[in-house]
Amino acid sequence: VAGLGNYGLRGTRHSVGMAVLDRLARQLLVAEGWRVDRRCCADVALAAAHGLELVLLKPRRFMNLNGLSVASAAKIYSLGPEDIYLVHDDLDKALGKVAIKLGGSARGHNGVRSCISALHSNEMTRLRVGIGRP
Repeated sequence: VAGLGNYGLRGTRHSVGMAVLDRLARQLLVAEGWRVDRRCCADVALAAAHGLELVLLKPRRFMNLNGLSVASAAKIYSLGPEDIYLVHDDLDKALGKVAIKLGGSARGHNGVRSCISALHSNEMTRLRVGIGRP
């Protein structure tokens, strides 16, 4: 599960994917387990839920390069695009509204575009979190 955002710009609207992952880590009781993984240039926490092993990933890059971290982590943890969930902001959704999307285009989102390019696939499941238009 990759929370897309701009590293170093915590708390901004476009980094809501990272905030969602912080909340998920607390829910899964692994909030203290974040560690820097230099191999994929990301903060990583390992968790388990409902019999599944989860890799929580927050890239330590700007949004338009998030895909490099996601693709590196996919290789390290032997994950295919269909195993990856991207959590990212969506300007076209009202604040707080959430939608799940399987595959398709990036819809203008630079972080998703970066992931599609780096993974050579658009088969990732996406959790789109509404931030509305300014």
